[in-house]
Amino acid sequence: MRRLALLLLAPLAAWAQTETRELVGQIGSRPALLVLHASRTAEGAWQMAGEYVVLPTLQRRFLEGESSPEIGVTTLREGITPILFGRPPTGELRGTLRAGTFKGMRFAPGGQERERFEFSEEFPSMETYSANLRCDAADAHYASNLQMAVDAGKLQSFDWRSKVAASGHACNIANLQQQPFKGGLRFSAGRCNVTLREVGDYVRIAAQNCLEQCGSQAYLEPLLIDRRGNCRLLRGESR
Repeated sequence: MRRLALLLLAPLAAWAQTETRELVGQIGSRPALLVLHASRTAEGAWQMAGEYVVLPTLQRRFLEGESSPEIGVTTLREGITPILFGRPPTGELRGTLRAGTFKGMRFAPGGQERERFEFSEEFPSMETYSANLRCDAADAHYASNLQMAVDAGKLQSFDWRSKVAASGHACNIANLQQQPFKGGLRFSAGRCNVTLREVGDYVRIAAQNCLEQCGSQAYLEPLLIDRRGNCRLLRGESR
């Protein structure tokens, strides 16, 4: 879905300043992960598209809207599909986004206040994180296998594979080197980066810029690792 959110911002690609922001926090009492893809307009405002996933239920909501320059007043329409235009909203997030913090109020489609929210770009440190796991996650179209050993925040071994059923194309990431990284762990091989971050009761693992390690129709879905070392695909339920 991240690819689709980036496509929604394609008309804005002529402007040089674009970025992706990942934030962790809460909507009401529910922990959630927020990802926003932003592009600055000629007027200085930020056009945004993205999503949040409520943990641990994995309920997913897609977002699009705008954040004003300087003071960061932000309004994001919420819906159950990546394309919100012409579809009824499920809510709206109104607040301020500045200095790495997004906070405000979530409103119902009729304008009633629902719950407060607050997200931050400051993720917990994983300097003491240890894991020795082998896990699989799959659905009818995609399968992923992860083998990883980390001791007190230091990478010991790593192998992550995936396969897309329709094409048979696969990814294989191994032989990574650890990189300095605040608010999580990052392992790299050339431009390919694998990032681990603590989100609620899970550790999320995601790959970026790893196309060279994949067949032309293959990809690596982000995974959630629970405290027992089990993995599940980070594909929230939109309903």
